[in-house]
Amino acid sequence: MLGAEQENILRIHWDEFTFGVIAFLIILGVVYKFWPKLTAALDERANQIEGGIERAKKAEAEAEEARQQYREKLEEAHRQYAAELEKAKEQRAAIIAEAREEAQVEARRIIEAGHAQIEADRQQAFAQLRAEIGALSTDLAERIVGETLADSAAQNRVIDRFLAELEQSESAEQAEVR
Repeated sequence: MLGAEQENILRIHWDEFTFGVIAFLIILGVVYKFWPKLTAALDERANQIEGGIERAKKAEAEAEEARQQYREKLEEAHRQYAAELEKAKEQRAAIIAEAREEAQVEARRIIEAGHAQIEADRQQAFAQLRAEIGALSTDLAERIVGETLADSAAQNRVIDRFLAELEQSESAEQAEVR
Protein backbone atom coordinates (compact mmCIF):
# COMPACT_ATOMS: atom_id res chain seq x y z
CA MET A 1 0.00 0.00 0.00
CA LEU A 2 2.65 2.26 0.69
CA GLY A 3 4.21 1.77 -2.71
CA ALA A 4 0.99 2.16 -4.72
CA GLU A 5 -0.15 5.24 -3.01
CA GLN A 6 3.13 6.99 -3.22
CA GLU A 7 3.90 8.84 -6.31
CA ASN A 8 7.33 8.76 -7.85
CA ILE A 9 8.91 12.10 -7.36
CA LEU A 10 11.44 11.52 -10.09
CA ARG A 11 8.77 10.96 -12.66
CA ILE A 12 8.44 13.76 -15.24
CA HIS A 13 5.13 15.46 -15.63
CA TRP A 14 5.02 16.05 -19.33
CA ASP A 15 2.35 18.64 -19.28
CA GLU A 16 4.31 20.81 -16.80
CA PHE A 17 7.53 20.15 -18.67
CA THR A 18 5.95 21.22 -21.97
CA PHE A 19 4.44 24.32 -20.41
CA GLY A 20 7.85 25.22 -18.86
CA VAL A 21 9.71 24.73 -22.15
CA ILE A 22 7.18 26.85 -24.07
CA ALA A 23 7.36 29.59 -21.41
CA PHE A 24 11.17 29.43 -21.50
CA LEU A 25 11.21 29.74 -25.30
CA ILE A 26 8.79 32.66 -25.20
CA ILE A 27 10.92 34.42 -22.57
CA LEU A 28 14.06 33.59 -24.55
CA GLY A 29 12.45 34.99 -27.72
CA VAL A 30 11.36 38.15 -25.94
CA VAL A 31 14.80 38.63 -24.42
CA TYR A 32 16.46 37.89 -27.80
CA LYS A 33 14.18 40.38 -29.54
CA PHE A 34 14.55 43.12 -26.90
CA TRP A 35 18.16 42.42 -25.91
CA PRO A 36 19.69 44.91 -28.43
CA LYS A 37 17.21 47.58 -27.37
CA LEU A 38 17.90 46.82 -23.73
CA THR A 39 21.69 46.96 -24.18
CA ALA A 40 21.35 50.09 -26.31
CA ALA A 41 19.22 51.69 -23.58
CA LEU A 42 21.72 50.61 -20.91
CA ASP A 43 24.64 51.90 -23.03
CA GLU A 44 22.81 55.17 -23.63
CA ARG A 45 22.09 55.46 -19.92
CA ALA A 46 25.75 54.73 -19.13
CA ASN A 47 26.81 57.38 -21.66
CA GLN A 48 24.38 59.87 -20.12
CA ILE A 49 25.75 59.12 -16.67
CA GLU A 50 29.33 59.41 -17.92
CA GLY A 51 28.41 62.59 -19.82
CA GLY A 52 26.73 63.92 -16.70
CA ILE A 53 29.85 63.17 -14.70
CA GLU A 54 31.97 64.86 -17.37
CA ARG A 55 29.62 67.88 -17.40
CA ALA A 56 29.68 67.98 -13.61
CA LYS A 57 33.51 67.89 -13.62
CA LYS A 58 33.57 70.56 -16.31
CA ALA A 59 31.04 72.68 -14.39
CA GLU A 60 33.06 72.20 -11.22
CA ALA A 61 36.24 73.29 -13.03
CA GLU A 62 34.42 76.33 -14.44
CA ALA A 63 33.05 77.13 -10.99
CA GLU A 64 36.54 76.86 -9.50
CA GLU A 65 37.88 79.13 -12.25
CA ALA A 66 35.07 81.62 -11.61
CA ARG A 67 35.77 81.42 -7.87
CA GLN A 68 39.46 82.08 -8.51
CA GLN A 69 38.59 85.06 -10.75
CA TYR A 70 36.26 86.33 -8.03
CA ARG A 71 39.04 86.04 -5.45
CA GLU A 72 41.45 87.89 -7.75
CA LYS A 73 38.89 90.64 -8.37
CA LEU A 74 38.17 90.84 -4.65
CA GLU A 75 41.88 91.13 -3.87
CA GLU A 76 42.22 93.80 -6.57
CA ALA A 77 39.26 95.65 -5.09
CA HIS A 78 40.91 95.48 -1.66
CA ARG A 79 44.15 96.84 -3.11
CA GLN A 80 42.27 99.66 -4.86
CA TYR A 81 40.37 100.42 -1.67
CA ALA A 82 43.62 100.57 0.30
CA ALA A 83 45.18 102.81 -2.36
CA GLU A 84 42.15 105.12 -2.37
CA LEU A 85 42.17 105.19 1.42
CA GLU A 86 45.86 106.10 1.44
CA LYS A 87 45.23 108.75 -1.20
CA ALA A 88 42.38 110.16 0.87
CA LYS A 89 44.61 110.25 3.96
CA GLU A 90 47.27 112.10 2.00
CA GLN A 91 44.70 114.55 0.66
CA ARG A 92 43.32 115.06 4.17
CA ALA A 93 46.82 115.74 5.48
CA ALA A 94 47.47 118.16 2.61
CA ILE A 95 44.16 119.95 3.22
CA ILE A 96 44.88 120.18 6.95
CA ALA A 97 48.38 121.49 6.27
CA GLU A 98 47.03 124.01 3.77
CA ALA A 99 44.29 125.14 6.16
CA ARG A 100 46.84 125.41 8.97
CA GLU A 101 49.13 127.49 6.74
CA GLU A 102 46.24 129.72 5.69
CA ALA A 103 45.22 130.12 9.34
CA GLN A 104 48.78 131.06 10.32
CA VAL A 105 49.00 133.58 7.45
CA GLU A 106 45.64 135.03 8.45
CA ALA A 107 46.69 135.14 12.11
CA ARG A 108 49.92 136.96 11.16
CA ARG A 109 47.94 139.38 9.01
CA ILE A 110 45.49 140.04 11.85
CA ILE A 111 48.33 140.49 14.34
CA GLU A 112 50.17 142.84 12.00
CA ALA A 113 46.96 144.77 11.38
CA GLY A 114 46.42 144.92 15.13
CA HIS A 115 49.97 146.16 15.68
CA ALA A 116 49.53 148.75 12.92
CA GLN A 117 46.23 149.87 14.44
CA ILE A 118 47.79 150.06 17.90
CA GLU A 119 50.70 152.07 16.49
CA ALA A 120 48.31 154.39 14.65
CA ASP A 121 46.21 154.81 17.80
CA ARG A 122 49.39 155.46 19.81
CA GLN A 123 50.57 158.03 17.31
CA GLN A 124 47.15 159.69 17.32
CA ALA A 125 47.01 159.64 21.12
CA PHE A 126 50.57 160.97 21.24
CA ALA A 127 49.65 163.78 18.84
CA GLN A 128 46.53 164.63 20.86
CA LEU A 129 48.47 164.46 24.08
CA ARG A 130 51.21 166.65 22.64
CA ALA A 131 48.64 169.22 21.54
CA GLU A 132 46.93 169.20 24.93
CA ILE A 133 50.27 169.32 26.79
CA GLY A 134 51.37 172.14 24.50
CA ALA A 135 48.23 174.10 25.24
CA LEU A 136 48.51 173.44 28.95
CA SER A 137 52.22 174.24 29.03
CA THR A 138 51.63 177.48 27.13
CA ASP A 139 48.96 178.49 29.60
CA LEU A 140 51.23 177.52 32.48
CA ALA A 141 54.21 179.35 31.00
CA GLU A 142 52.11 182.48 30.48
CA ARG A 143 51.01 182.34 34.08
CA ILE A 144 54.52 181.72 35.37
CA VAL A 145 56.32 184.20 33.12
CA GLY A 146 53.52 186.63 33.14
CA GLU A 147 53.70 187.40 29.48
CA THR A 148 51.79 186.15 26.51
CA LEU A 149 53.38 183.66 24.20
CA ALA A 150 51.63 184.78 21.08
CA ASP A 151 54.41 183.80 18.82
CA SER A 152 53.82 180.22 17.57
CA ALA A 153 57.54 179.61 17.11
CA ALA A 154 58.12 180.46 20.75
CA GLN A 155 55.22 178.21 21.76
CA ASN A 156 56.67 175.30 19.77
CA ARG A 157 60.11 175.76 21.33
CA VAL A 158 58.64 175.75 24.81
CA ILE A 159 56.51 172.69 24.04
CA ASP A 160 59.38 170.77 22.49
CA ARG A 161 61.70 171.54 25.39
CA PHE A 162 59.02 170.49 27.90
CA LEU A 163 58.31 167.22 26.09
CA ALA A 164 62.01 166.44 25.79
CA GLU A 165 62.45 166.92 29.52
CA LEU A 166 59.35 164.76 30.14
CA GLU A 167 60.69 161.94 27.93
CA GLN A 168 64.08 162.06 29.65
CA SER A 169 62.44 161.77 33.04
CA GLU A 170 60.32 158.78 31.85
CA SER A 171 63.45 157.08 30.44
CA ALA A 172 65.28 157.56 33.72
CA GLU A 173 62.32 156.11 35.68
CA GLN A 174 62.17 153.05 33.40
CA ALA A 175 65.92 152.52 33.77
CA GLU A 176 65.58 152.61 37.58
CA VAL A 177 62.73 150.07 37.47
CA ARG A 178 64.81 147.62 35.51
